[in-house]
Amino acid sequence: MSTFSRKTGASLAATTLLAAIALAGCSSDSSSDSATSSATEGADSRGPITFAMGKNDTDKLVPVIERWNAAHPDEQVTLNELAGEADAQRETLVQSLQAGNADYDVMALDVIWTADFAANQWLAPLTGDLEVDTSGLLESTVESATYNDTLYALPQNTNGQLLFRNTEIIPEAPANWADLVASCDMAKTANVDCLTTQLKQYEGLAVNTIGFIEGWGGSVLDDSGAVTVDSAESKAGIQAMVDGFGDGTISQASLAATEEETNLAFTEGKTAYAINWPYMFTNAEEAAATAGKFEVQPLVGQDGVGVSTLGGYNNGININSEHKATARDFIEFIINEENQTSFADASFPPVLASIYDDEALVEKYPYLPALKQSLENAAPRPVSPFYPAISKAIQDNAYAALNGTADVDKATADMKAAIENASS
Repeated sequence: MSTFSRKTGASLAATTLLAAIALAGCSSDSSSDSATSSATEGADSRGPITFAMGKNDTDKLVPVIERWNAAHPDEQVTLNELAGEADAQRETLVQSLQAGNADYDVMALDVIWTADFAANQWLAPLTGDLEVDTSGLLESTVESATYNDTLYALPQNTNGQLLFRNTEIIPEAPANWADLVASCDMAKTANVDCLTTQLKQYEGLAVNTIGFIEGWGGSVLDDSGAVTVDSAESKAGIQAMVDGFGDGTISQASLAATEEETNLAFTEGKTAYAINWPYMFTNAEEAAATAGKFEVQPLVGQDGVGVSTLGGYNNGININSEHKATARDFIEFIINEENQTSFADASFPPVLASIYDDEALVEKYPYLPALKQSLENAAPRPVSPFYPAISKAIQDNAYAALNGTADVDKATADMKAAIENASS
């Protein structure tokens, strides 16, 4: 397959920057100076720290924390489990940070929160004494932790979508979207759906819509921060998604599907293809309908390899932490080879690029090469403190295009207006 040259939204326009400054309440030089002082305060201080993370994934970090604590008796890390739901996690962190508390020294942030927390000056930038070497990490993960050209968090783990294919139904891997569409005749002959993915009106719809936009050469924001969802390329991607849904390439069931419905459809043999996260690989290996008869590859786009959006966590240091030196060393410890290998063993995709080339691991987890290719071609979701509003604008208008209440021209025009309104 050819390599897709992706665009990213890592750089934001002056409009977004000004709005972020307003959000952060730093209109005066004195408040800016105060934030700078807080960021550097404790940069060389060591001692016990707390690490906050949603409880759904803390089992992967417990062994890491235990290894750290065994080697650092005077700098113990205490795990503080947050709620399982992302919105509840964010609310807990925001309440503490708005109050200027140092309850949590290191915070595992959903990748889409990083810009928001940075814009609000809640994170210590990883510069100066806090600088960390990111040269061994997957580039797309570093971009997701970068705001206004400054690294504000260190990637911990990542995630990228894969295209799963039932080889009993469709033996050959598609090279691009047109190949996938053409192969759907074999799914029809087998009396199953062709492709199932997440088009229910939630974050999954935003993720998949962005994937189609980027896979056709478009973007939500360009490198200057301008809203570009109505560009010819972006429209072409959304049109491909809408046409695919309309002609049956994408199953009707997708309109109500989350990741779990997609997982069940594929592992029960009800769909020939599925777009999902790597966790489904183990499920497919164990399911009678798919065991020994499925393969994975990166997503496909217009011209070859498609574009997945990124999942995962970035570790940020609380600007009010009193022991920033310990916090910095701990987040760096998380990305060492031993710990990143343990993530791979726990189906928690690592950010250290070399892990994906480990022959022993590839033998155990055959999806790793495809996942690496997916991640190398992945794009961060728009890096903006207004991401929740951007996501809602994408969801609302993509859903309208899919269910036929708006054509793509109207949907993208309304999407653009909503995004510009949210960030103005």
